Amino acid sequence: MAQNMYLLEMNGISKEFPGVKALDNVTLQVRPGTVHALMGENGAGKSTLMKCLYGIYSPDAGEIMLDGRKVQIHNSKDALNNGISMIHQELHPVPMRSVMENIWLGRFPTKGIGPVRFIDHKKMHQETEQLFRQLDIDVDPGTIVGKLSVSKVQSIEIAKAVSFQSKIIIMDEPTSSLTSVEVEHLFRIIRDLKKRGVAIIYISHKMEEILQISDEVTIMRDGQRIGTWPASQLTTDLIIAKMVGRDLTQRFPDRENTPGEVVLSVKGITSHLPKSFKDVSFELRKGEILGIGGLVGAQRTELIEALFGLRGISTGQIKIRGKEVKIKSPEDAIKQGMALLTEERRVTGIFPVLPVHENASIASLGRYRKLLFFLDGKRKRRESDIMVEKLRTKTPTSSTLIMNLSGGNQQKVLLARWLLTEPDILLLDEPTRGIDVGAKFEIYTIIHDLAKQGKSIIMISSEMPELIGMSDRIMVMSEGRLTGILDGEAATEEEIMRLAAQH
Repeated sequence: MAQNMYLLEMNGISKEFPGVKALDNVTLQVRPGTVHALMGENGAGKSTLMKCLYGIYSPDAGEIMLDGRKVQIHNSKDALNNGISMIHQELHPVPMRSVMENIWLGRFPTKGIGPVRFIDHKKMHQETEQLFRQLDIDVDPGTIVGKLSVSKVQSIEIAKAVSFQSKIIIMDEPTSSLTSVEVEHLFRIIRDLKKRGVAIIYISHKMEEILQISDEVTIMRDGQRIGTWPASQLTTDLIIAKMVGRDLTQRFPDRENTPGEVVLSVKGITSHLPKSFKDVSFELRKGEILGIGGLVGAQRTELIEALFGLRGISTGQIKIRGKEVKIKSPEDAIKQGMALLTEERRVTGIFPVLPVHENASIASLGRYRKLLFFLDGKRKRRESDIMVEKLRTKTPTSSTLIMNLSGGNQQKVLLARWLLTEPDILLLDEPTRGIDVGAKFEIYTIIHDLAKQGKSIIMISSEMPELIGMSDRIMVMSEGRLTGILDGEAATEEEIMRLAAQH
């Protein structure tokens, strides 16, 4: 194949959903042995385009060419048969089955005589070990997937995609759950695949990654292709300008909040589990944004879930407005004026098959109760619609299923849900994870406005610039212990990393 020929051509792809034109005459051309990044704000159409390629959606118009040959892809089996595999942004393993069973699901090696066949577990184990050696993945093939960390599950999904011997691998936000060491490992795998002539279509919101690993970059906006450029010709500022259609002069809002008196006081709290957080003490002030930094395994999520009553505390004291409280359930936490935005919005946040207004109102149904078990439906709908609109959520109507919204707009609906409970303390776990740069700024603005109104906010973030740009103070954790608290304006990435790496 000549070097200038395309392995994949998607020509004139269009796709409409009720009330939304997701793709409008989009063209994508990918060369063999290259990493082709696909970028754009949430809702730009990146994932929809890839779902058309992988057979999850059927395009309303356009054609797909592989090796110069027109193909029809009606489902994911057609895609795999044509040498296309996909690592999805949201992982969906079979948690109670082994690693090797997850990798070879639907194509188990068998043994037997004639029509009597049995699964060949020994061969499956050997083939998984061989695959893992090739990819330098250190996981026992017999381990139950549900016992593994998110980052290990991500590695298994990557191995599964490679196992299909695909010519094209789509990676949708593959590093969203990986540490920096694991990201570099993924990049080594990608470079090895490139040498074999495999094309990688790489979707990510992380600018530094895109510029490091990509050969070409296609940018989309509002369902249309803006253009394709060699990665070497782009900078972070250029990418942002082309994505949002304007120059983004600042990444974070100006700080206008003024922290006041102590609202939440935590002294020496320790998890009831042996390998979790221990002896953590800190204070949160009115109108303050307290960031929490740390590496994977720092127990940051476990800490705020315990504050919200989702996990047990064996020792320690929690005071709210100077009064000691016992929080043993989320109901207790909500009564104390607390709200929790979880890290995995699709797993523990949204109700995907419910409309936007139901997702927004579901945490505050008690305020709409009238006459025994009946709800004031009109008031509930009106107030949830007002809050969703107040946060500038982009949705055709509030009756649209939340699963059809972009990640950034889903996050706004979840914020609306908790603001309807009228909380004083908001616990935000990775509030901008998987959200593009334009939507991030909108979420940042909402958070800053809440702090300016006197709300107290604890925000976990794995992005150093976000921690420094948003926080009044930064609390750093390592292996379940508090290793330091830094002033937000004076903090540096080096100092945060030094504290995060302490043992």
